[in-house]
Amino acid sequence: MVIKKRNKKNSPADFETALEELELLVAQMEAGEITLEESLLHFERGILLTRTCQEALKTAEQKVEILLENSTDADTQPFDTDRD
Repeated sequence: MVIKKRNKKNSPADFETALEELELLVAQMEAGEITLEESLLHFERGILLTRTCQEALKTAEQKVEILLENSTDADTQPFDTDRD
């Protein structure tokens, strides 16, 4: 299945949808069965999807921080991204 070029305004509605589409694009590119032009379109769409995912994660992180700040009994600690 080849995904056709979409308008930049046509971003997915949610994080899960964006991530699923991004994974599909990567799989198609790794398979090596699409043209160079299609690969470039996939790459361009992938950049948009990545930004969508990053924005969704940032928004979720901000909401969690706000909820924790508003909670009187919550003890916040920085998230350690280097943990295995």
